[in-house]
Amino acid sequence: MAVHLRLSRVGRHKRPFYRVVAVDSRMRRDGRALEVLGTHDPLKEPTVTELKSERVLDWLQKGAQPSVTVRTLLRRSGIWKTFEDSRKKS
Repeated sequence: MAVHLRLSRVGRHKRPFYRVVAVDSRMRRDGRALEVLGTHDPLKEPTVTELKSERVLDWLQKGAQPSVTVRTLLRRSGIWKTFEDSRKKS
């Protein structure tokens, strides 16, 4: 099973709010998630992203592939750098 880290949209009409989730790559965008890893609120200024860093790192080390948007969020939060550093040590 290929696992992807991507955004799942929640919230009401014209008020987007996203969950960062680990899902099977064959699932729908808002389908059943394996695990909820955090949230992203693009309407707050500056945007607010809350992530469970240890769980995100665990999924990345297991081979989960982040979407382009999630990778950008991980870079902004510093989790991606931690993941890259841990890969270089191994």
